[in-house]
Amino acid sequence: MSAAHALLEGLIDHAPLFPPASLPLEEALEDHRRALASRHAWMVARFVCPASRLGELGSEPLRLSVVMDRPVDALLADERIEALEGRDPELVRAGKETYVEVPPEADVVGIREAGARAKVRCGPDAPTVEALAAFIRRCRSEGLVFKATAGLHHAVRSSGQHGFLNLLAAAVFADEERALAEENADAFSLGTTFRWRDREAGAEEVALARHTFFASIGSCSFTEPVEELEGLGFL
Repeated sequence: MSAAHALLEGLIDHAPLFPPASLPLEEALEDHRRALASRHAWMVARFVCPASRLGELGSEPLRLSVVMDRPVDALLADERIEALEGRDPELVRAGKETYVEVPPEADVVGIREAGARAKVRCGPDAPTVEALAAFIRRCRSEGLVFKATAGLHHAVRSSGQHGFLNLLAAAVFADEERALAEENADAFSLGTTFRWRDREAGAEEVALARHTFFASIGSCSFTEPVEELEGLGFL
């Protein structure tokens, strides 16, 4: 496995029902089908759906991450549901992989103690580099897996918005502020190894970071992150 594959495999939790895309359900499902039929389908993780709309999905074969906007205990038997996202660590009792959304300044000890994972929002109002870096360090210190969502369509930081390659570099190289603040796309390279500035990681190190620390990004678009990576020559 190349470092590129290790870094990007299953990276994107696809959320076209959510802003800013906010696609109607059938359009969102069709968009997801196109992503799964594309040559970059290996980058797709789950389809993100609000709990309140699970009943509209019919029998569509999906891997689901469900945002708990209302209790739906009766629907949790749906075998397509792989993960839950919400603000209550007690969601972990449902027996699914659970992401607890907290602001970047939050203490994450309670999330770890509950056996859950953390979720941080990076947009539309992006947290500062310092705040997001501190969040990532707290997760690392606690041995806590996290995901990031919103505002991450771009690969590299620009116009005050965080880049998903920056977050990946922060997770892999543990130099959080500098990695998150990087705005020079030429500072990154991705192929048999993942490089940022003078730092380099092979596929094994990258895979370890992805599997044990930085799980995924939530994005309402699959196309935009892919096109960004293609434009950089990384795909």
